[in-house]
Amino acid sequence: MGRPSFIPKSSSSLTSLLSNNENSLLPRPVYQKPKIRTLLGHCLYRRVILWTAAGLALLFLTLSSGKRELRRERLLDLVHSKPYAKDTSYVHGAKGIKNDPGVVVVVAGSENSEEGSPSNWREGMPHWLKYKHLDGFFVGLKALVPAREYKPEYPGLPGEKSPYPLTISYTGLPTPTPYVPQPDYESPEYKAQYHPVKPCYLDKDNKIPVPDLYAYNGVVQGQPEPVIGSHGLLGLRDDVCFDRFGRYGPYGLGYSFEEGGVEVGMDTERAGSDAVWAKTGKINYDNIDWGEAQDWCYESNKERFVESGAQTQPSPTRSTTTNAERSSSSSGGTQKKKIPRTAVVVRAYTGFQWTHHAVLNFRAMISELALRSGGEYTVHFLLHVRDDNEAIWADPATAQRVLDDNVPAEFHSICTLWSEEQMRLVYPGQFGRSFSNPSGGDIHGVYRSAHMPLQYFAMNHPEYDHFWNWELDMRWLGNYYELFDRLGTWAKQQSRVGAWERSAKYYIPRYHGDWANFTALVHNETLASGRSPIFGPVSFAGRARLRAEEAGQSFIPPSCATRTDPACGVGEDADLITLNPIFDAEDSGWVFASDVTGYNTALPPPPRRCAIVTASRLSRRLLAAMHEETWRLRHTMFSEMFPATVALHRGLKAVYAPHPVSLDRRWDLAAVDRAFNGGRDGSSGGRGSPFDLRNEHNHKGTTWYYHSEFAGLLWRRWLGYAQYDGRGPDGGRSGDGTLRGGKVEEERASGTGRMCLRSMLLHPIKWEHPSELEGWQP
Repeated sequence: MGRPSFIPKSSSSLTSLLSNNENSLLPRPVYQKPKIRTLLGHCLYRRVILWTAAGLALLFLTLSSGKRELRRERLLDLVHSKPYAKDTSYVHGAKGIKNDPGVVVVVAGSENSEEGSPSNWREGMPHWLKYKHLDGFFVGLKALVPAREYKPEYPGLPGEKSPYPLTISYTGLPTPTPYVPQPDYESPEYKAQYHPVKPCYLDKDNKIPVPDLYAYNGVVQGQPEPVIGSHGLLGLRDDVCFDRFGRYGPYGLGYSFEEGGVEVGMDTERAGSDAVWAKTGKINYDNIDWGEAQDWCYESNKERFVESGAQTQPSPTRSTTTNAERSSSSSGGTQKKKIPRTAVVVRAYTGFQWTHHAVLNFRAMISELALRSGGEYTVHFLLHVRDDNEAIWADPATAQRVLDDNVPAEFHSICTLWSEEQMRLVYPGQFGRSFSNPSGGDIHGVYRSAHMPLQYFAMNHPEYDHFWNWELDMRWLGNYYELFDRLGTWAKQQSRVGAWERSAKYYIPRYHGDWANFTALVHNETLASGRSPIFGPVSFAGRARLRAEEAGQSFIPPSCATRTDPACGVGEDADLITLNPIFDAEDSGWVFASDVTGYNTALPPPPRRCAIVTASRLSRRLLAAMHEETWRLRHTMFSEMFPATVALHRGLKAVYAPHPVSLDRRWDLAAVDRAFNGGRDGSSGGRGSPFDLRNEHNHKGTTWYYHSEFAGLLWRRWLGYAQYDGRGPDGGRSGDGTLRGGKVEEERASGTGRMCLRSMLLHPIKWEHPSELEGWQP
């Protein structure tokens, strides 16, 4: 089920994180120990159950302690450069390694692993256990080749002959170069259309420039391609790759606290990493205030942007298509286009343990999105204060104490505090009955209604036309500006005709062909189903109108008069961009499909659409419509269902952006389609949905899903830390299999160095450095 990842599963899970980290960025929280009388209560049944459970737990710990201690010692060995106790010729799970210095032969894509092989698959086990693990992700920089010479380990076209085994020779490390996906603001073409962009700095004296991140031109030979989604379709470059130092070195990775860094990365392989500091040096981030830096940047460039409006009611006149076309006279008398602004709202909560890697990630986000774009984006933290007794809106001293206890000082000025009690004041009154409430949670609680504080935030920030809803445990391996800009540009060019049907299906390029072929396929599947295509707004029993609709206004643009012209909606900014398919929740088996509140329960539930993982871009007018639905009509739904459903009901433009998603195994491509598009009419919705609790296990080996296990494994290997590869005899992923990667392996003369991956989204990332594991010791 799609649990919002910014809500910890329990307070006890927080206790373990960084409990032994000397460099924790925040004061350690104080946790009360359970009282004895809780365990020795008066209820006989409770005592029997509790003590039986305790006895079984002690027995299990006794039997498993030896194995766990051995694993911990092996993990520390790899992190801290101790030699392997076992065969040293085994690299990345690939055999055939020659030990000649400076030359390596890697046999990638071979059937090199007995673990997780088809011979271990048994009837009744998940079908993906039939497929072998992929090794190419873990090959390093020394195997970098120009994109024209690149051959993926996987996938291939049906019937296509495999190019493997593949021999790779190398002689040394390549050199990274600055990676700048922002427009060339100094070009004559840009200056002819837009206001000039003044450079922004990290400090108010304009002495500390915003650093570049670095990328390597080329792709690691044999690295698997993404199976779902596409770089090229969205305009993301796929001919470069990123290592950990090029990505995060400019923001403090790889140098000490004394130099203004964050210390992490110094305990990993680092050959050639100095290249990323050659231009700007190692920046001291000790006294950076990111709120001030963003404010200075905006003030220097505010003539570039559409003026903020006070209008909060949904209206077709509040369309960014219109805003983007507004122009103003410059000093030379020529007309210059003004552009809208976008807020990136990161959902945080009190009790979150801020690690140094998390700090690096958000320094990168602010630098790349806000400062390098001349203020086009602004990053905010929306901090959930989980103690409803904190008077955060009444007492500045209380608010400051909450910040001091829960957020690093450099981010204080971009934090907006909220609580569930506050949401009860903003959206008061009774909401009526729910069709179901599987979680048993409160209607104002963040678990069921995470959209409420975002709606309220948007109503108080009229300067933004779009709002990215983002989460703490997501990582983008690449430049953030490239991600958000390209997603918005691609979505803007999508036709409304067939958009709901295309958005309900995972796009698998090697199976479906190019986007035109995919579009035709979806169209034919819709015709064959006998169902009418969805356009919107939809009608249903009990539908109530918004005030704009009562006034005769429509969210459908004039280009859609016939509702069949493919040009309909092209050039119109999307009101909703999701990062997973927008599926039909009815009969889907998704656990929260009927968590619908405030509608007439004597009638059937209204039609609903949902996108698992709340990460998405929402327009101001969509959030305004959701706001009115909530405060005036007393309607709400589970967090991941409400935005897409309001867009469906009101006729707003919604699209799923098929970003690159990789698999950890060599699936048969037809099986990928069956597993991820096994719902009604070949979609991801309805009966057979991959979001059914019985089918969600298929996502565990992907790089993007709320309970993916491969995402964290791949990320930590990329960061330079040894990981169990998940190749256990029964196919287990997390904490199972053989320990691979880490400093020793990456530094070995016969190895290929540290990993370099193309841009991709990874989620969830629940821990990064080994120090975040309970019981870790340096």
